[in-house]
Amino acid sequence: QVQLAESGGGLVQAGGSLRLSCAASGRTFSDYTMGWFRQAPGKERAFVAAITWNGGYTNYADSVEGRFTISRDNAKNTVYLQMNSLKPEDTALYYCAAHTARQYGWGDPRGYYYWGQGTQVTVSS
Repeated sequence: QVQLAESGGGLVQAGGSLRLSCAASGRTFSDYTMGWFRQAPGKERAFVAAITWNGGYTNYADSVEGRFTISRDNAKNTVYLQMNSLKPEDTALYYCAAHTARQYGWGDPRGYYYWGQGTQVTVSS
């Protein structure tokens, strides 16, 4: 079992920045590729970014490439999402998740079994 808890969401103006954190407990955090997803009202959950167990490889959705940075600190059992140049279309509930099913790619939410409760990000224009 892995328990995940996101924090750091809030209300920010367009062009601003936020840093989300996801603290993990339970099974060995460093065993997992970690991902961030987001879900806006009326839309499906969408992939944002992923990072391998040692941080050696990252992957981003086209919509956030160059603005968002995913990182992790295995000593602190925490994964981060630094979000810069935020846009109103980034408004969503943001979730972190642990990738457990290798038959699904990192961008597919079906590949993630453990999920946090989400943290709300609202970007005003």
